[in-house]
Amino acid sequence: MLERTNRMNFLFDFYQSLLTEKQRIYLQMYYLEDFSLGEISEIHEVSRQAVYDNIKRTEKTLENYEEKLHLYEKFTERKSIINHLETAFSEGNENQVKIFINQLKESE
Repeated sequence: MLERTNRMNFLFDFYQSLLTEKQRIYLQMYYLEDFSLGEISEIHEVSRQAVYDNIKRTEKTLENYEEKLHLYEKFTERKSIINHLETAFSEGNENQVKIFINQLKESE
């Protein structure tokens, strides 16, 4: 569950500007501010089911954006390369450092 929440938070960060205002508000309240479906429905004076449906549709929308644009995938790839680069640098492994720098260049 935590992994799913983290993924949604990242996808939201990358693609929130592509969402409607209502989608942004519901997802922000649910994932970032940890509101329950009931609390969100009460604040916005809609049914709990309406909030649930909106959040599920928005999650699918975010996954569709990721499927097409791959921003999160590229981000995690670069993050992994940077971690390897830092390790190679701290170990003084010049050849590995060069390899990881080239991988970073290629990932752009």
